[in-house]
Amino acid sequence: MIELRKHPLGELWPTHAWPVSNPESEVDAVAAEAALQAIRETPDDAGVPLATVVVHRGRMVYEQYAPGFDSASTFISWSVAKSIVHAVFGVLVGDGRIDIDALAPVPEFVGTNKASITVRDLLAMKPGLEFNEDYVDESTSHCIDMLFGAGNNDHAHYAASQLLLHPPGTVWNYASGTTNILARIAGDIVGGGEQGMRDFLNDRLFAPLGMTSAEPKFDAAGTFVGSSYVFATAQDFARFGYLYARDGLWAGRRLLPTGWVDYARTLGVVDPDPPHFGYGAHWWIWTDQPGSFAAHGYEGQYVIVIPERDLVVVQLSKVPSAFRPPLVAKLRRLINAFPSLG
Repeated sequence: MIELRKHPLGELWPTHAWPVSNPESEVDAVAAEAALQAIRETPDDAGVPLATVVVHRGRMVYEQYAPGFDSASTFISWSVAKSIVHAVFGVLVGDGRIDIDALAPVPEFVGTNKASITVRDLLAMKPGLEFNEDYVDESTSHCIDMLFGAGNNDHAHYAASQLLLHPPGTVWNYASGTTNILARIAGDIVGGGEQGMRDFLNDRLFAPLGMTSAEPKFDAAGTFVGSSYVFATAQDFARFGYLYARDGLWAGRRLLPTGWVDYARTLGVVDPDPPHFGYGAHWWIWTDQPGSFAAHGYEGQYVIVIPERDLVVVQLSKVPSAFRPPLVAKLRRLINAFPSLG
C-alpha cells in the first residue's frame, strides 16, 4: 500500500486558510489546465460542474467555480457524508468507546437473525440487509423511501427493519440505510440527542480542521443523516480530504487513530457496475491510482485523495448519472497531470 505522506515541514496547516501557490515545475500545467477547462465547459445538458479545488503538497494550486458560486458557497455532500461517518467512528474507536468487531448495538437486531451483524460489517457495507440503492425508481428504491417516504421520520429504524437476505459479512451491497444505522449507533454512544451529536461533530472533527461552514442535517428522530447530508464549502471538503491524506493527523494532533485511514482504503470489493471502483470501509478506491481513496456523492461530488501524488482533488457538481463517467475521465486527466512522487 502506498505510504501516506506527512505534512510538508514549514508549511502552515490549512486550519484558517489554505496556503495558495502556483503548481510546482514538475506538474504538467498544460494538461492540468486543459482538464480544468474541460470540466468548466461541460455541455448544458450534461449538468453543472459547480466547484473544483486541487491541493498539492499542502497548498491549493487550483480553484474554480461555476458562475454564481465562489469560495464562500456551500454545497450538498450527498454520499460524501458517508466517509464523514467513517471519521466519526475513527474518533470513537480512538476514544475506546466502541469495538468495531463487536455486535452492532441496534435494537431492531436483538433477538432476530440479524443479531450477529457487527459494526465492521456495517462499515464494509456487508450487513446482509435488503436495501435497493436506487435514486430514480420510487417503486423499488429503499433509498428514496427512507429519505422521503415511509422512513422519512426515522431513517435508521427504517433501514434496520429490513429483511436479512445474506449472512452478515458475506455480500457487499452499497446502501445509504447501512450508513444511517451507523449514524444512530454513533449518536447513541455520544448521547445528548441531536445537539449532542452536533457538538461532537463540531468539537471533535469540524472545528479542529477549520471546517467552519460544515452543516450536518438530522432526521425527525434526531439522528445525523450520515448517508447524505453535510453542507460545506469546497475548501472545507478539501480540509476533510486532507485529514485523511495526512493519516488522521492535524497540526500535530491525532484526530483519527493509527491505522484508521489505511482501514478505509483497504480494498474489500470491486463494484461490478461501471466504472468499477473499489470499495474499502465507507470510502471508494480508484484502482487505477495506487493507494488512493475517495468519497463519492450521487450528483458528481468527489473528494479524492491520491497519496502517491500528495494530492487532494475536490469536485462538486450537479451532474446526471449518464454524464458522470465523462466527468470522472476529466478528473483522471487532472490527477495524472501531477507527478508520482515515488
